[in-house]
Amino acid sequence: MNAALTRITNKAWWARTGKTLKYSLYTITHPFDGFWDLTHEKRGSIAAANILTLLLVFTKIWLVLSPAMWVNLQYFNVFIYIAQTIVPLALWSISNWAITTLLDGKGRLKEIYMATAYAFTPTILMNIVVMIISPVLINTEWALVPFFLNLGRVWSVGLVLAAMMMLHDYSLSKTILSSIITIVGIGVILFVFGIFFSLISDGLAYIVSLYKEIVFRLT
Repeated sequence: MNAALTRITNKAWWARTGKTLKYSLYTITHPFDGFWDLTHEKRGSIAAANILTLLLVFTKIWLVLSPAMWVNLQYFNVFIYIAQTIVPLALWSISNWAITTLLDGKGRLKEIYMATAYAFTPTILMNIVVMIISPVLINTEWALVPFFLNLGRVWSVGLVLAAMMMLHDYSLSKTILSSIITIVGIGVILFVFGIFFSLISDGLAYIVSLYKEIVFRLT
């Protein structure tokens, strides 16, 4: 705790975090050199990755609340949108680390998370663009909204592939294969968690019903 407070109050820490955060703009235009240097030359940082993740969450929520999205706020739940960003990122990082460990990948768990967070910089930028232009768009210009959003997503997916290729020192074909297996691994993780929580739910339901039966018979 004290170490964390010391870092936060350290001007040098903030300067390095700002520098590594700014480096995300280089990675989106020079993905292969950028992602290689991100980890191998220590040009990135977990702090900057955390900030990018928070920006991704913030811009996604703000975008939902903007005129660009026709969302019924009656059913809006901020925690769902936070989970929709944090959970997939965590699952991707864990699954990719587990899979690539078996496939001679060189990336560590924190490096996979960091590189993936950096790869979502275009999505953040396009979300911000849509947030800025949506209040002034006229009806004939609303087609720009899905264009910019899809551009950011496709760009980010391409950067994730480039990041994994550089991080694990894979060929393109092996990167695509490992990414597909990673997605399958995410499905397996969700399935296992689903079974786990189902068993817990059934167990609790049984205990509650047993308790009610005992109370009923005693009374």
